[in-house]
Amino acid sequence: MSSTNGHGPKRAILYARVSTDEQARSGYSLAQQLEALRAYCDREGYEILEEVSDPGQSGASLERPGMDRVRDLVAAGGVSVVLAQDRDRFAREPAYHYLLRREFEEYGTKIRALNDSGDNSPEGELTDGVLDQLAKFERAKTAERTRRGRLRKAREGKVVATRLPRYGFVLNASRDGYEVDEERMRVVRRVFREVADGTTFRAIALALEREGVCRPRGGRGSGTGGSLGSASWTTSTGRTPLRRLRLWSPPRLPHAWTRARAMGSGGSTAAG
Repeated sequence: MSSTNGHGPKRAILYARVSTDEQARSGYSLAQQLEALRAYCDREGYEILEEVSDPGQSGASLERPGMDRVRDLVAAGGVSVVLAQDRDRFAREPAYHYLLRREFEEYGTKIRALNDSGDNSPEGELTDGVLDQLAKFERAKTAERTRRGRLRKAREGKVVATRLPRYGFVLNASRDGYEVDEERMRVVRRVFREVADGTTFRAIALALEREGVCRPRGGRGSGTGGSLGSASWTTSTGRTPLRRLRLWSPPRLPHAWTRARAMGSGGSTAAG
């Protein structure tokens, strides 16, 4: 088999990306993208070196674990082409797409999408540029729709759902209000009670660890999320996420305590 750059067999890296919103909205799945790319490689005689995926990653930035892996593989050499189903899988910003193309060219690697115009002629580059701008326009429209939707919910007194609700609560079925999660709310009540009695955050955290109570899972030990993570309530430096739980963070303590007492017996609430 001849190479795309004239040196040996044709070797390809397959790249797929989907943001959580995209998959939820249109079922634009990683599996579907990779299946289309494999079929293309079979037809064109490409050897697949690796399949790389970026689940739940935005195309608005190049800072993605999967894309970092692709760039490392290209830099190592021996890659003829990096393939994606659509151009906006690589990046939604035309400038980022251009940056990747120039970077890969230094290693003799092409960047190609199944919806490319198919050539490097001026006409082909014009068509690809139009596609990039359309992807940018789509992203701007999506962001505007999202902003307006959140604003409408806020005006109606509803919760703007995030991936993880505040600890002690779960989202209701319509995802526009909170309901008490009794298992976690018992931990919330206990922490408030013990802090009011003068117990330190560290002492509370160590007690929860000894009892095997799972801590909340959030970004880098923040403890802001509503789902349960590991049983460790302290870090290697001895710090505890209790201080950073949004439900009882110091600036909001009076409001949070009122909310916890009011909801202690069950029920639901919208954003307050």
